[in-house]
Amino acid sequence: MHLSICTGNVMPKDAIVVSNLGKNFKIPHERKTTLFEHIAGMFDGKKGYEEFAALKNINFTVKKGEAIGIIGENGSGKSTLLKIIAHILRPSSGSVKITGKITSFLELGVGFQPDLTARENIYLYGAVMGLSEKEIKSKLEEILEFSGLKRFEDTKLKNLSSGMQVRLAFATAIQTDPEILLMDEVLAVGDMEFQQKCLDVFSQYIREKKTILFVSHDTSSIRRFCSKSLLLRHGELVSFGDTNEIIDKYVYGIDAHENKKTEEKPVEPEVIEKRKLEPWEEDLASLTEKIAEIRGVKFIDKYGRAGDTFKSGDSLTVEITYYSLKELKEPLVGIAFFDDRSNHCYGTSNYTRPYTIKNKIGEVRISLHIKQIPFLNGRYFMQVALAEKVPGKIYDYLDFHDKTYSFKVINTSEDIGTYYVNYEWKEN
Repeated sequence: MHLSICTGNVMPKDAIVVSNLGKNFKIPHERKTTLFEHIAGMFDGKKGYEEFAALKNINFTVKKGEAIGIIGENGSGKSTLLKIIAHILRPSSGSVKITGKITSFLELGVGFQPDLTARENIYLYGAVMGLSEKEIKSKLEEILEFSGLKRFEDTKLKNLSSGMQVRLAFATAIQTDPEILLMDEVLAVGDMEFQQKCLDVFSQYIREKKTILFVSHDTSSIRRFCSKSLLLRHGELVSFGDTNEIIDKYVYGIDAHENKKTEEKPVEPEVIEKRKLEPWEEDLASLTEKIAEIRGVKFIDKYGRAGDTFKSGDSLTVEITYYSLKELKEPLVGIAFFDDRSNHCYGTSNYTRPYTIKNKIGEVRISLHIKQIPFLNGRYFMQVALAEKVPGKIYDYLDFHDKTYSFKVINTSEDIGTYYVNYEWKEN
């Protein structure tokens, strides 16, 4: 059943009501280039396409004045949802009811003409955004000032950088005085100075209680501006509620109130810059006969689940398994973390921080519990070494895996940099 977008008949406190919304796209199996192929395709009894459900039975309500975050992996349907609400796409089923004037910050600059000047494009884009000529004229200087393009107002758009063009579009779009804003990753436009301007405008909209739907992969921005969020996965609405709980579901794939162990998720192969191995590492890498070997590593999140993606500042348990053909005298397990440029971030062992591992034949499993992940963002690689104490040496190394294991850290705080620091402010 196809229902178009409609307005009206919405409770006064509801800005957006999405009901049973679905969107299907047709994906051609192969491109037909001749008249014969088109005619033959009409009689072969086969569909020349398959249907892809980008959105499936989506239901949620946004109250007036709410700022709602929309998160999910690429291809989950976030942008499709916003485009339907913005009247850019028509739904295949269901309805969207809207109360209020909408401004869309989705594909900034669509409608710009490269052979027109920056000034002329302001008039053109302003008209596309619903501004009258009189309104555009009164706001022209403000737009040029905000975008930082006053010097280039008579320059043809095609001679401006892509960043300049997006700044011009953003500066024009914010003049519409909307009641409802649809924003798709727009806070990352331009340089750092302009991004701060965007953040200031967004903060002002929050203070003015504008209704906002905000799509972003930056979970720190989502948490900063949105008290509620919805999570999409494969076109389905997984959950809608408190932003902190939704981010946990996004990162860990688990309800914040659940605590279930699952099978380890497969880790995608990653690329890391090569470095010259130390002599002892080269010796270990060339070992063929081993009396003990490392069997595997798992990274366990705060819910007790094995995975490879974690929130900065959360706990992380590293579970290391090795197998020994004999009882090892004073077994040693050492680990080291490296970033994706092979910078050595941290290393430790049960020798540097004394811990006695029981001597036994067969499988041994030990865990290193990290109370708070010390990294803010990025993928980190782990090196593992296994050794035992022998007469005349401190330790004799038995097995070695060089950066075979990796995990990803997502920064959900507003801190910047490389490392997470647990601190508190105090007034003396």
